[in-house]
Order: sequence, then structure tokens, then C-alpha cells
Amino acid sequence: MAKYTLPDLPYDFSALEPHISGKIMELHHDKHHQAYVTGANTALEQLAEARESGNLANVNKLEKDLAFNLGGHVNHSIFWTNLAPANDGGGGAPEGELASAIDEFFGGFDKFQAHFTAAATGIQGSGWAVLSWDPIGEQLIIQQLFDQQSNTAQGTVPIFQLDMWEHAFYLDYLNVKADYVKAVWNIANWGNVAQRFSTAREKTAGLL
Repeated sequence: MAKYTLPDLPYDFSALEPHISGKIMELHHDKHHQAYVTGANTALEQLAEARESGNLANVNKLEKDLAFNLGGHVNHSIFWTNLAPANDGGGGAPEGELASAIDEFFGGFDKFQAHFTAAATGIQGSGWAVLSWDPIGEQLIIQQLFDQQSNTAQGTVPIFQLDMWEHAFYLDYLNVKADYVKAVWNIANWGNVAQRFSTAREKTAGLL
């Protein structure tokens, strides 16, 4: 059975300072993300045991456990690579085909930022703001992801994700979500987002 593992960060804990502190990054990666990895593996093991024994009475709970924890693992795995130190790939603005697509679907980078920021700061409770590729409409869309797995359209491909759970920002920004989102623009790794955008369009072409 496949086992999920915690990916290494592509930079040091303190590399995103002053925008995100090393203390937050260490707790966020080593504690929170690891908990989702452990939870996803546990859910898989318990589902396998239920199939083997034929006792599927808890299948509803276990499927929810798997969706939540695997969602957390996937979201964080993307999130780490969507960020980069400000002096080493982070910040600035998208270029090339990604920039053209943002212009086409959002009317420009400034309007995209305003829309994405409103989606992020408007999340009620825990969740994520997500820039996704929609293969049916063949367009970029912004979505609010509730918790780790709810409220996004099936089949869309996330290419840029911002964690809006309190553990992602509270030690640095308290409850001022807007300051956290503003800071993230300084460390957004548009090279990584552009690569994900290109792959998403290529791999999903004709699938839906």
C-alpha cells in the first residue's frame, strides 16, 4: 500500500523572513503538515483493515478522514513550492503565458490580486484561496477551499494556493489577514506557478 511522506521544504525555515517567520514555517511544516500525512496513512490502513475484515460500518468516517487529511497533505505540498525567498525567485509578477492568461481571465495582474485577496480574506473559518485551471471551461478561476477539501469544483487543478488557516499566519500577523496576504505577494514563486499552469493545461487537455 502506498504511504504518504512529508516532503522536505525547498528552502530553510527562515528563508521567507520577514514575510513569514522561521518559527511559523517550522511549526507549520514539521507539526501541522506531518499530522496530515500521518492522518492520511492511518485512514488508508484502517480502510484496508475494514475491507479485509468485511466490517465496513465505519467506512463513512474513514472516507472523511482520508479526504480531510489527504487534502491537507496535497494542499501543503503545493503551498511550499508556490513560495520562494524574496531574493531567490519570490515576488515580482508573472511572466510569459501565465501573465497573458491572467490578463485574459482577470483583466490584469492588479485585478487578479484584488480578487484573490478578497477571496482569501473573505473565507469564513479555515480554508485556502486557490488559483485553479478549469479544464472544462479552459480558463483560470479563483476558488475558496473550505477546511482542506470542501467547496472546490471536481476536476479543477490547483496551481497557486494560499493557506488561510490561522496556524499559517497568526504568530506573525495575529488576526489581520490582509497584511498576511499582502506579505505573501513578496514571496510568491511565479516560476513554479507558471510551470504548474503549463502542466495542468497539457495534462488535462481532452480529458473532460
